[in-house]
Amino acid sequence: MAVQLPSIFAERMKSLLGDEFEQFMKSYEQSPHAGLRVNTLKISMEQFGEMAPFDMRPIPWCGTGFYVPHGVKPGLHPYYHAGLYYIQEPSAMAPVELLDVQPGERVLDLCAAPGGKTTQIAAKLQGKGVLVTNDIHAERTKALAKNVELYGVRNAVVLNESPERIANAFPHYFDKILIDAPCSGEGMFRKDEDMVKSWEHHSVEKCVLMQRDILETAARLLAHGGTIVYSTCTFAPEENEAMIAEFLNINPDFIVKDIPESAGFAPGRPEWVRQMLPETVQKTESVLDQTRGTARLWPHLLEGEGHYVAILKHRVESLREDNGGQEESRALQTGQAADGDVINSIESVDQSIRASAPISKEERKRERLMRTESRERNDRHARSGKAQGKQGKENERGGRKNERSQARGADQSSFDPGAVYTSFLRDNLEMETAGETVFYGDRVYQSSVGAARLEGLKVIRPGWFMGTLKNGRFVPSHPLACALNAAEALRSVNLSSTDGEAVRYLKGETLNIEEARVKRNTGTAAKGYVLVCVDGFAAGWGKWLDGVLKNEYPAGWRWTSV
Repeated sequence: MAVQLPSIFAERMKSLLGDEFEQFMKSYEQSPHAGLRVNTLKISMEQFGEMAPFDMRPIPWCGTGFYVPHGVKPGLHPYYHAGLYYIQEPSAMAPVELLDVQPGERVLDLCAAPGGKTTQIAAKLQGKGVLVTNDIHAERTKALAKNVELYGVRNAVVLNESPERIANAFPHYFDKILIDAPCSGEGMFRKDEDMVKSWEHHSVEKCVLMQRDILETAARLLAHGGTIVYSTCTFAPEENEAMIAEFLNINPDFIVKDIPESAGFAPGRPEWVRQMLPETVQKTESVLDQTRGTARLWPHLLEGEGHYVAILKHRVESLREDNGGQEESRALQTGQAADGDVINSIESVDQSIRASAPISKEERKRERLMRTESRERNDRHARSGKAQGKQGKENERGGRKNERSQARGADQSSFDPGAVYTSFLRDNLEMETAGETVFYGDRVYQSSVGAARLEGLKVIRPGWFMGTLKNGRFVPSHPLACALNAAEALRSVNLSSTDGEAVRYLKGETLNIEEARVKRNTGTAAKGYVLVCVDGFAAGWGKWLDGVLKNEYPAGWRWTSV
């Protein structure tokens, strides 16, 4: 059954598409295309190819993406609950592919919930570098955090902040930034009929205001020479080519990096801006033609929904080299310099830019404010970062002192949280922890960023959630299990996806497991925490004792399907 499109939308698309309009309309008579993306943090492409439980076809623009047949439900398989793949609309895989993330980079996903693109970025980082993922809506960060944890991401920080506050904490910090911008959603009409119903109430004008602010703030977050990928799932030129042209006009140090016309990607349409938005053209005519190098993904030209993608490249590499800034560039890209050194490097590059490119009074004012805030923050961290961290831990522990003392019959100070945590790792795992160990209340994290830089921000997850301190012992978290591989656990049990045992575990049932099935290192007793795997891939914790595997799979994550 064809989607009933709003008449105003259909009339506008007819005027824009001309001869293509009939083909465009016929695409709404077809079913939307379903896809999944293999999570290479947990499984290789070769392994998944051998194990895949259903037929698949490659998605041309994503090397880890596949179409699945209509009617197949990948979410109703144990592999989904083990985090081996993410169910994702095929066109939505394109922006991260075009971002070209490399291991070791610092990457920001600015409008990230529910987390599909975040997990795609994480797979490309392969556990190296820094991933900061954010959504301004508090309720949506729940799904974002859960997906980060399910898919075994170790180097992510999850925030619930405005872009402006993130920019104050991370000035010119990120090598790559993804902006999957809030938009009017026209490209999703076929996939989600609720988008059709809400379209008339979700104005293009309102989205343009948000997009403009987000893009301008992203420029402050980006390291010099870095890349921003801006994407929407709408056809509206106001939110696409016009938005990019406006950004280029205000930020002359950026250029559009052309996206090849391949795999069904069509070029941007600057002529539509000229046709619809004459006032915008007057301001942006000198840069408008660059938007032809952006990409439109059309439902009548490829197997996917409607999207728009632009690659924005900051062009200062030559300035660094011409001004003897190679060392600053290396420090900014690798993160090897201290925070103060990074700020000094940024100021040095900023001086080079001012000497060679026109900058408005407003831009100078904004840069001065940013540098002042950066100096003040670094001075504050230098003076009191360690002391505050130590005092914060003592205050948090002290706030729970009476409660824990009653439970243990002993004072909180009778054990060292760090020693308890380290002891658990030694007795149960065989792995190296990366980043800074951070204590938030009774919770323990490994953070790729560290506590000082996150000071004052709304932090949902400061890093990889390792577990909780309870009554002088350490209880490992489900996210810790999800990010492990079987070789990193001193004890593991493997369940089959085909005989119902794995599903029973995922439903929270207690299992009878013979001691011989508990795989363990030499000298390790079978009793204790066991990493439970599905066909060899971690799914959660259990506690084994005397032939019984007590289920530690969290209630909120359990399999609820029949």
